[in-house]
Amino acid sequence: MSMLICLYIGQVSATSLDDEIKSTIQDQSEVAVTIYNDQLALVKDLRTIRLDKGFNNLAFREVSAQMRPETALLRSLNYPDGFRLIEQNFDFDLLTPQKLLEKYVGKKVRVVKTHPVTGKESLLEAVVLSVNNGVVLRIGDRIETGVPGRIVFDEVPGNLRDRPTLVMQLNSATSKSQQLQLSYLTGGLSWNADYVAELDESDQFVDLTGWVTLTNQSGATYRNAKLQLVAGDVNRVKNEYKEVKRKFEMLAEDSMASEAEMVEEALFEYHLYTLQRATTIAENQTKQVSLLSATKIPVKKEFLLKGQNYYYQSSYGSIGQKLKVGVFVEFNNSKKSNLGMPLPKGIVRVYKNDQSGNAQFVGEDNIDHTPKNEEIRLKLGDAFDVTADKKQVNFKKAHAIGKYNYAYKASFQIDLKNAKNEEVEVVVQEPIPGDWKMKQESHQHEKVASGTAEWKVKVPAEGQTTLTYEVLIRY
Repeated sequence: MSMLICLYIGQVSATSLDDEIKSTIQDQSEVAVTIYNDQLALVKDLRTIRLDKGFNNLAFREVSAQMRPETALLRSLNYPDGFRLIEQNFDFDLLTPQKLLEKYVGKKVRVVKTHPVTGKESLLEAVVLSVNNGVVLRIGDRIETGVPGRIVFDEVPGNLRDRPTLVMQLNSATSKSQQLQLSYLTGGLSWNADYVAELDESDQFVDLTGWVTLTNQSGATYRNAKLQLVAGDVNRVKNEYKEVKRKFEMLAEDSMASEAEMVEEALFEYHLYTLQRATTIAENQTKQVSLLSATKIPVKKEFLLKGQNYYYQSSYGSIGQKLKVGVFVEFNNSKKSNLGMPLPKGIVRVYKNDQSGNAQFVGEDNIDHTPKNEEIRLKLGDAFDVTADKKQVNFKKAHAIGKYNYAYKASFQIDLKNAKNEEVEVVVQEPIPGDWKMKQESHQHEKVASGTAEWKVKVPAEGQTTLTYEVLIRY
């Protein structure tokens, strides 16, 4: 039979909480939240509170349950002179039946038992001996477990709270109402960017929509918050947040405008995005906020066959049949391309309408933080109708001269096949090791990097094109 626990919270006395000045969310006049990429946020909580003149015990309730207490900073905006913080304690041990029992190990409680026939209740004194994997009580000269009925507690221990609370001892120079601002870093708040791209019928233009996805698992709700997001890789020392707080504690103070858009600005070597309206970030909630919308962005589609360097070092013969040819799309993040804003890292999901006008998913890829005027390149998948057969036609030793110890000549044949009813261009990239020189080739290559040769080969509709080449490799 399960045990019921009766809490008489009205009788709380422990370390007497009666002398505390309690501040709740109802005192809050403003809250600003700046969220970084890596499960870190800066909260600035402004409340109007009336303190006693002189010493005060202030319980600042409903803060984040994942607060980093060593980063907390409380200051008076109206009466900073004479305002001095003496001590602070973060009480995150929340009131639950189990926690209450744990706090009463070794202490007396009362057990209410109900007679199964008459319904009459009887009250027994007991001592809580253990709460590990069940409750163990001493009742008189007996040790009992699995006690049916209710356990009655006389009081709630002072450091057991129903909400996360920062308790501060401080001196105030006035008893007038004043605005107190608590700033702190917290975990449990995160954000990421998600993008939706829609290709047009010709695959030449794309419409891009960006969303910011916020997740709040910090254990607190931030009502009508001023929201700012920092995009960039902020260096953090493990288990140490004070320096981050000093550098960024002035964030989230910008004035608010009326448009429901994200406004971007530079911040040190990062980028700051400010939502131009207040928003509520509820506890245990995921929400999306519009980041950007751009149309008619010119896009280039590319078919890419990429090789490996291992088959330039030995004899291999057949390398592969019906090799996959990757499909990429690329566009420029510039004003000329109807875009031109720093883009936070995230996932770009690409759609295209079928002949009936229904949007179909055609692939997705990650992008890193991307400044304006940079290229964005997405791999959407592998082509169905464009394939390749590759083989090594010849491999033999060559004469090594000068500083080289080894030299080889390798010949290759790549058959590119296109089952589409339109011509395509396939980019063939081959990573060639060592010092190399192209001796023969059916199509002109370009040396795009010291170890990479690239060909752009046109393949006719429902046809085939063969690329052959011979290369001299020296080590």
